[in-house]
Amino acid sequence: MDFNFKEEQQQFADALRRWVDKDYSFAVRHRIIHSQSGVSDVAWNTLVELGMTALPVPEAQGGFSGNAVDMLVVMQELGRGLVVEPYFATVWGAKFLQLANNQYHRLEDVAKGELKLACALGEKHSRYDLADIKTIASINGEGYRIDGTKTVVVHGGQAGALIVSARSAGTQRDTNGISLFVVPTDTPGVVIRDYRTIDGQRAATVQFNHVAVPASALLGKMGGGWDMLEEAADYGVSLLCAEAVGAMDALFNATLEYLKTRKQFNIAIGSFQALQHRMADMYIHLEQARSMAMLVAARMSCDAEERRRVASAAKVRIGQAAKFIGQQAVQLHGGMGVTDELPAAHHFKRLTMIEQTLGDVDHHLERFAAQRGFQQHS
Repeated sequence: MDFNFKEEQQQFADALRRWVDKDYSFAVRHRIIHSQSGVSDVAWNTLVELGMTALPVPEAQGGFSGNAVDMLVVMQELGRGLVVEPYFATVWGAKFLQLANNQYHRLEDVAKGELKLACALGEKHSRYDLADIKTIASINGEGYRIDGTKTVVVHGGQAGALIVSARSAGTQRDTNGISLFVVPTDTPGVVIRDYRTIDGQRAATVQFNHVAVPASALLGKMGGGWDMLEEAADYGVSLLCAEAVGAMDALFNATLEYLKTRKQFNIAIGSFQALQHRMADMYIHLEQARSMAMLVAARMSCDAEERRRVASAAKVRIGQAAKFIGQQAVQLHGGMGVTDELPAAHHFKRLTMIEQTLGDVDHHLERFAAQRGFQQHS
């Protein structure tokens, strides 16, 4: 496997890093997350101008047909810069539209930056089981009616349309009978309660009260949405893994710089061998996480069995690395490591939330162990 980025990929990364360094400083981010909306139209428009919203969209819909490795480059930089704009939610939602193969006009709007998306999949009782769905979709004339509540919808309050999972047949945890819909947020009956999460991002609780949608809102086949849901979820995992690596990279470098400048008894504490050992352990975790992020991005185009296996393995290893690096960074920074004034605390909070999104370490360990390949070799 070639671990070197292509010239175009490196150009995307360099452009994003220059923008973050120049216009998206930690102080600017602080003002954004404490604003009423929690996001910045200026920052979003810059991402659009840089081509980031068009990157994962097919060329036929005005995009660049970027694959998961291309997105790895982008998400790493956004993680490094602690960017809180609704980019992950939008490109993750765009994956559903692409897999549905019937939402071309919406993909065009995503590419142009005119449509922000969010994925309303989880429910209060379901934890990480995306098949555990109580939200109901029923036939309503020539369209459908949706009733239920979705929780912790990342950037649901900033989206123009939601990707919604609902049960149209089967029992509560059955993978059969799941249908997927795209629902504009201004549809009558959609009630959104927006709030800020601990990492400075935004999420929402979304209620669907007798929400009527046309037949064109259905993504794929009625009752046959599980395969699409699972594939898009694994794609979302690959995006989060890349963002986590960027955040860990920034956290590691900030800690290293702190050890070089912080003095005790007129000596830089980085000269203490015990702390050097800690930094060496952090570096090993970081590089293993980076390798797993690259692996899962490269395997997104493989068959479903291999994709599931690698996605869960990556989420486990990167979740473990994020916890170790975050905890060590906080301890090595001393009391400053948990203050809002220091970016390190915010990187650790973001890493914690990434670990909880789309399945934590325990969930993906169980999923990985359930794969046929693991059972054959165990």
